[in-house]
Amino acid sequence: MRPVLGLAILLTMTGAVAAAEYYAPSPLGPYSWIGPYIGANAAYEWGWVSNAAPQPSGLAGGIEGGYNWQRGQFVFGAEADVNLSAADATVGPIEFSSPWFATMRGRGGVTFGNVLIFGTAGLGYGDLRAYTGLNESHANLGLVAGAGVEVGFTQHWSAKAEWLYLDLAGSNYAATGVNNGLSANLLRFGVNYRF
Repeated sequence: MRPVLGLAILLTMTGAVAAAEYYAPSPLGPYSWIGPYIGANAAYEWGWVSNAAPQPSGLAGGIEGGYNWQRGQFVFGAEADVNLSAADATVGPIEFSSPWFATMRGRGGVTFGNVLIFGTAGLGYGDLRAYTGLNESHANLGLVAGAGVEVGFTQHWSAKAEWLYLDLAGSNYAATGVNNGLSANLLRFGVNYRF
């Protein structure tokens, strides 16, 4: 799995550099990241459940929106997203899954024309479900942080690749008799439209 992730990150960074080299500035002036945007993302999620053996993994995807401000080369703003997830794992009689999660994060980074390199951190909220013939579900608050690169192809459209680490607090589950929480990594790719 690590070689695949490394290759995906390398290809993304190579594409970002190539796009920066061939980008022609807008006739209206330098590339601007300022303003509201909406978008969609697709991800691969993998993680682990605290105090339990399962390591849920699977595809995820959702919608996002945010706002950027820019001062010189520095871009900062806020982003929120809501996602559905197919990440699950079964150990013995118990299946764990995380069917949905949402985040609300600050973003900040440095832009090189139409290429934005950023870091992000904030709050996450999501569901961890244990299934043993009956569903037991708990939604918990947690923290999320990560980094990524976004490339503008026109003044309105951009594509991004990012890694997020989501850590949701645990709850007591009757099925396991202990406190279980979810920690997960997400490798996400998305597109945004800026207004």
